[in-house]
This record gives sequence, structure tokens and C-alpha cells, in this order.
Amino acid sequence: MKTQVEHQGNAEIKSQHLTVLPDEKVSFSKSAFLGLQHVLAMDIYVVPFLIAILIGLQPNQSSALIQSTFIAAGIGTIVQTYFCMKLPMAQGPSYVPLGAIVSIYAASGGGELGWSSVLGASLVGAIFVLILGYTGIFNKVVKNFIPPIVGGTIIFNVGLSLLPVALRDNIYEAAGATINQNVLLALISGAVLILFVILGSLLGTKGSLFRITSVLMALIVGCITANFMGVLDFSAVANAKWFSMPQIPFKDFGFTFNLSAIITMIIIYLVLMAETTGTWFAISNVIERPLTDKNINQGVIGEGFSCLVASLLGSTPVTGYSTNAGLISITGIASRRVFLAVGGWFVLFGCMSKLAVLISSIPSAVIGGVFAIVCGIIAINGLQVMKNQKMGEKEMYIIAIPMIFTLALVLIPDEFLYSLPTFVQYIFGSPILVASVAAIVLNKILPSAK
Repeated sequence: MKTQVEHQGNAEIKSQHLTVLPDEKVSFSKSAFLGLQHVLAMDIYVVPFLIAILIGLQPNQSSALIQSTFIAAGIGTIVQTYFCMKLPMAQGPSYVPLGAIVSIYAASGGGELGWSSVLGASLVGAIFVLILGYTGIFNKVVKNFIPPIVGGTIIFNVGLSLLPVALRDNIYEAAGATINQNVLLALISGAVLILFVILGSLLGTKGSLFRITSVLMALIVGCITANFMGVLDFSAVANAKWFSMPQIPFKDFGFTFNLSAIITMIIIYLVLMAETTGTWFAISNVIERPLTDKNINQGVIGEGFSCLVASLLGSTPVTGYSTNAGLISITGIASRRVFLAVGGWFVLFGCMSKLAVLISSIPSAVIGGVFAIVCGIIAINGLQVMKNQKMGEKEMYIIAIPMIFTLALVLIPDEFLYSLPTFVQYIFGSPILVASVAAIVLNKILPSAK
């Protein structure tokens, strides 16, 4: 049993890392202020904005998606922090499902049918995650089918599959400007992002503001440049309402259930959960509170509920946001009351249609410069997951074959793809699905080195 001196020593150590402890009582006004600071440092608007550009949503559809994502993230944050995991945990959309969402949308014919297939697959996947949490078999599933070498390979191929889309669709072929203007806008926004990240690294703790606002500043400078070029159009913002309610299921959108799409999303959800588990352990380390099996299983239930709410609101999966640990470490604020305020701010922002329209009016090339870097970072994150794995012949094939499949399917000619049977078209239309299945199967069938 620890002595009183030891307990006091631990409290002193904790106070050096955290300025506000997880269960510390914080006033409403202070929680609201600190929660707003956390929200402004989270770039959760980027993922729905990217999805809107990648699948060609109309401005009103784009703003509706952004609003739904904010509200789903807010509800998920409140549920995880106060009812399920009971740790300071903000939810947000992950970059990992982007490739699968684009593939499902395109393979289902696009338009309302394509989006309903995405939402239907997301809904079933969320229910699957809930079942994993309630039965307590999540850890066994991930350890058995998605060890670090497989999870890292899948994440690497997510970044690899999205990079050509970022360069081609968002920059070279982006509408509203000439190719020279698009390339210049992308270079400027990307350069500003890198500059702010470098400043943040060089200045250490004093430069934390540069790092956490790097994406926001890249978008602002890119928009200013676009305005000088005469390709920035914010006219829709003036006409947008300040407040509006989110989309209504079965009225504004529907759900279509396609087996291939569901299989794709279930695999993506498993990868997401493996990724989110890493985020949980990072936060656990920052707040110096070990995770228990109960924490993890309740966290899985919270993730499933968050994703279920997101689907029902017409948005994409929201999971434990990976920047949380870094933000808590930088600010020292880990109060669950503050994170309750974070959830409240998300919901409030989700009802502000003018803000959503403002975000959706950013030129494609500006976001493309940021997105291209994000794709590279996603791929590197995959390599980071695998960094402690011993690279034998088996591991090399597990990485190489899915990578070949990914590039082959990203570059596959349309005339060849459309000459294949419809079901094969759907499968081949999702490089992430093929790469994921290949990695999982290879990990199971290839013999390990003796």
C-alpha cells in the first residue's frame, strides 16, 4: 500500500504535467472558454470538406455534411467523456475512411444512390462496432486479424491511394481557376502549413500556437491569395442563414445496403478502432491514468454509438481524435468538464449554417495543397505503426503486395474496369478494400521465419 508521502509525490508529479486534472471541478465560464480554445485547435472541418470535394457535392450538400459532422462529433464527445470511457476524449472525423468512402460512392453510381450506400455501410459498420464493445471481443479481433504490420500497411495504403486524388482532382483539374493558378494556390497553402509546423517545432512550447493553427493559417493565406487572383467567391456566405437544423434521415437522405460496401466499411472500422486504441493509450499516458479492459470495452461502445449517430445524421464516422493527446499535453487541460463544453461547442457550431457555407466556399486548390501533405502524413503514420516490427520476408510481402494492388487499382483504365462484371467493378473500385483483404490474408497464410 502506498504511503501518504508517495501519494503526495504523485500529485506533485501530475501537477507538473497537467494544469487542470480530469476530475477537477471547473466553473461553467472557465469550461466554456477552455473548451472553445480546444475546439479552435481541432481542424475537424477538413475531412467533411475533403469528402465534399472528392465526390463533387453541391455547395448546399457540402455545408450540410460539415454541419452534420460537427453535431455528430459533439454528441460523441459528450457520450465518450461522461457516459462511456469517462476520460477527456474529443471525437472527430478520421482521414482513414476517405478512400473507402470515395470508392463506395463512385462504385454505387454516385449521386443520392452513392451517398446512401456510404451511409448504409457506415450504419451497419457502427452496429458491428457496438456489438464488439458489448461482447468484449474487440481486443481479440484486432490482435487476431489486424496486428501492427497489417494495420500499418492498410493506413499506409490509405495515404497512397488518396495522394493521386489530391494532386489530380483537387489541384490539376480543380474547377474555378486555371491550372497555373491552382498549382500556385496549392504550393502557397502547403508552404504556409509547413512553415507554421517548422516554427512550432523550433520554438518548442512557445511555438505551440503555430503548430495547432497551422492548417487554419494555411487555409486563410490560401484564401487571401485566391482573392487577389479573383477566384474566391464568398457570395453564398452572405445569403446563408446563421442557424439551421441538421439533415433529417429518410427525408433528406436514405440508406442503401450493399454487401461489398458493408464489407469495405467493416474492415475500415476495424482499422479505425486499432488507430483509436493508439489514441486512447496516448491520452492515458498524458493524464497518467492507466487504461483498463473496462475502459477499452466502454470506449468501443462509445465509438460505435458516435459512428451510429454520425450515420443517422448523414455524416461519416467520428472517432477518438488523434490530436487530443497533443493538445492536452500542450495546454495541460484534461478536465472532463472542459470536454463536455467541447461537445457543446461542436453542436452549436454544427447548427451555424453560415460557418459551414464559409468553409465549403474555400477553393479546391487551397485545400488540395494541405490535403496532399495530409496524404503523405497518413502514409507515414502507417509506417510508424510498423516501425517496431521485425522486417522479414513475410513482412515485406505483406507490405509490398497490397501497395502494388493499391497503385494498380488507382491507375486502372476506366475502359478496362467497366468491361468487367459489375461485382468485380465494385471490388476493384475500392483499392483500400483490396489492399486490406490482401494484407489480412497474406498475414494468415504466409509462413513466419523460423
